[in-house]
Amino acid sequence: MAQTAGGGGRPDGKQVTTKAQGDQAEAIARAYLQRQGLRWLASKFRSPGRGGGEIDLIMRDADGTLVFVEVRQRSRNDFGGAAASIVGSKRSRIIFAAQHYLLRLPSPPPCRFDVVLIEGPLQADPTVTWHKAAFDAS
Repeated sequence: MAQTAGGGGRPDGKQVTTKAQGDQAEAIARAYLQRQGLRWLASKFRSPGRGGGEIDLIMRDADGTLVFVEVRQRSRNDFGGAAASIVGSKRSRIIFAAQHYLLRLPSPPPCRFDVVLIEGPLQADPTVTWHKAAFDAS
């Protein structure tokens, strides 16, 4: 049985899976960042091995900076909303995945870690908030 997201019912009575909801949130974030001038490079980059991390979006800013983006979506603001869900262990896994991505490059460019928060129902014009350099690798 597929997991359903909170408030994931559709008008036709079918449930929306958490994966489908996450994919939709990432598509919204990607389109938003592209409208801000960033260029898309990759989605869902995973580091190897158990316990590795995943980077939702990898983008390139106009100045050449490589941007690793974590997308967080919450339909409600209970428990602090989307921003409160990015705990230290999650940041560590994102940094680990970014290090693996950078190993593939001959000369790593400047990098930063951004977060895009999407709050509210995805079907009803959610609020998108972009936090540049939301955390660092230290």
